[in-house]
Amino acid sequence: MNLDIVAADKIIENALLEDIGTGDISTNFLIDENEVRLGYLKVKESGIIAGLPIAFHVFRKLDPKFSGIQKVDEGSRVKEGTVIAELHGTLRALLSGERTALNLLQRMSGIATKTFIFVNEIKGTKAKILDTRKTAPGLRILDKYAVKTGGGTNHRMGLYDMVMIKDNHIKAAGGIYRAVELAKAKIKPGIKIEVETSNIKEVNEAIEAEADIIMLDNMSVELMNEAVKLINGKAEVEASGNISIKNVKAVAETGVDFISVGALTHSVKALDIGQYLR
Repeated sequence: MNLDIVAADKIIENALLEDIGTGDISTNFLIDENEVRLGYLKVKESGIIAGLPIAFHVFRKLDPKFSGIQKVDEGSRVKEGTVIAELHGTLRALLSGERTALNLLQRMSGIATKTFIFVNEIKGTKAKILDTRKTAPGLRILDKYAVKTGGGTNHRMGLYDMVMIKDNHIKAAGGIYRAVELAKAKIKPGIKIEVETSNIKEVNEAIEAEADIIMLDNMSVELMNEAVKLINGKAEVEASGNISIKNVKAVAETGVDFISVGALTHSVKALDIGQYLR
């Protein structure tokens, strides 16, 4: 997905309101409102950069005349010590917006970095690394943009753009075939149906129901191999559950089309980035 600054604007507004509230009393008591300064952003560890336009927008919300210069492109792989952006704006804006800008930029760059590591690990296979809905509440569009920037592929944005029939849906509907049948009767054109399976019996049921995508959930690599051969191109195949950097290549080599990794966004380590004044 592309970065939608307009959609992200509300996220930034809420973040600034949370942090600044009625005013940054430390900065406002010490700094003249008209003082203008230069600053820069520098990484303290190697990684992939994502979110510089978001960081700039934070400062611009506090100083409409703020200007930022990206020294690296989004998705760039940078080394420790690299200056990634130059900043020019009121000192109040640079100080009051610093934490919010860095919180978002560091998280997004951390997600992009982790995604890059997974994508690089399965290079040479046909599999694509997918994100999930395990994003920070309210930050989904930024989290998923960061995954894309790191070389990953976005799965569904929410509950509205794909039918995902999971175990509880299957129980409630009375089986996989019936669940898919009900979905097909009401689905809009262009929306795919994915079915979660945990064993070969369920895989057979999903094939018979003609699901578009069959998820192999928490299966062993051996069982995935069997399932992929059984599906044999009748549906796209997604591997999910307990995927780590240690086993992702073995999973990719089974021939699955997609590998979803919740850890890309639900337990990300922020990339260490600092803001400095000149």
